[in-house]
Amino acid sequence: MLSFTSVPVPSSSGSLVRLLAMFGAVGLLSACGSESADQPQQRPAALVTVEEIKRSDVELVREYPARVRGAREVEVRARVPGVLQKRVYREGAQVAESDLLFIIHPEPLRIVEEQTKAFRANALAELRQAEREWDRAQQLFDRGAISASERDRLNSQLDFARAGLAEADARLDEARLNLSYTQVRAPMAGSTSLEVLPEGSVLTVGALLTTITRQDIVHVLFALPEKDAAIQRASQLEDDGLSATVHLELADDSEYALPGNIDFTSSNIDSATGTITLRAVFDNPDRQLIPGQFVRVRIVLRRIEDEILVPAQAVGADAQGPQIYVVKDDLTVEKRSIVLGAIINDRQIIIEGLQPGERVVVNGQVGLRPGMEVKVTNDDASPSDASTSEGE
Repeated sequence: MLSFTSVPVPSSSGSLVRLLAMFGAVGLLSACGSESADQPQQRPAALVTVEEIKRSDVELVREYPARVRGAREVEVRARVPGVLQKRVYREGAQVAESDLLFIIHPEPLRIVEEQTKAFRANALAELRQAEREWDRAQQLFDRGAISASERDRLNSQLDFARAGLAEADARLDEARLNLSYTQVRAPMAGSTSLEVLPEGSVLTVGALLTTITRQDIVHVLFALPEKDAAIQRASQLEDDGLSATVHLELADDSEYALPGNIDFTSSNIDSATGTITLRAVFDNPDRQLIPGQFVRVRIVLRRIEDEILVPAQAVGADAQGPQIYVVKDDLTVEKRSIVLGAIINDRQIIIEGLQPGERVVVNGQVGLRPGMEVKVTNDDASPSDASTSEGE
């Protein structure tokens, strides 16, 4: 059985007009929707930043903690026993070579010198007496007045007298040398430390008195990890002197004005740390570098010349290997396979796949597809400075 739903009939002509207008609007909207559905949607251009490819040079720079040490450090010690009579130098002052530092009471050794002088005088007298007896013995032997054995005895006595004088001379030289050691002088120019023993102390041979450190030239010791050391050695073989120059960064982050040179590289790897010790020499005319001071050494481990480099973040990968997006002249992108080299300071060396003058996408790769249109957002697409040192 069929059922019908009754539709209310408008009671007036005005209501009928409004109803017809409503149905007309609905039909118009339906027609517009059908037309827009038939037209393809236009995807907006992807926003990217790019960099223009150029051949450039780059340096692999590393920084390492280091400690300053005096180029030479000499311990000043007593060479003779005695009582420390006086300290002449001012502690901490600069001294020149042979400057007087300490005086050890000299009287006991002066007495020894006088005794050895007397001993030498006796030896000299004995030698002169032996020479006179030998002269007479030769004359008597020629006349047959004495036997050959007597002549030989007098000759031996002369030899003993000569040896006695030589011994006396040696004792006198030793006494004079020991007496000179009572004046303790600087073995080299440098900065003095505090005195170790006060005046009046009884000294034994070898007693430490002070230390002198040469500061116009300093040594800086640092350690390279095994991998970095291998790079540094290879660079030295390729370009002798390249990685021998180092620079210093001080505790206040300022750079020391004068460069240094590596003069020693350990031949052994420290098994406990896996590092190799190196030493650099720096001129220190203003005494700005202080022995014991901690600094940072900056060294160029490797230099790459005339290579194509791109920011490391520009390189991606898929199942075919390393890939990079290249922006063409029509502002569409091409996916390019590349061959990679080493990474230097966050920049990737490209061995094959790119040519100077091309532009690569640095940021905005997510969602890119070959042939997509892009919009470059950076006006300056030149390569950034590739020689910036890489922090540890």
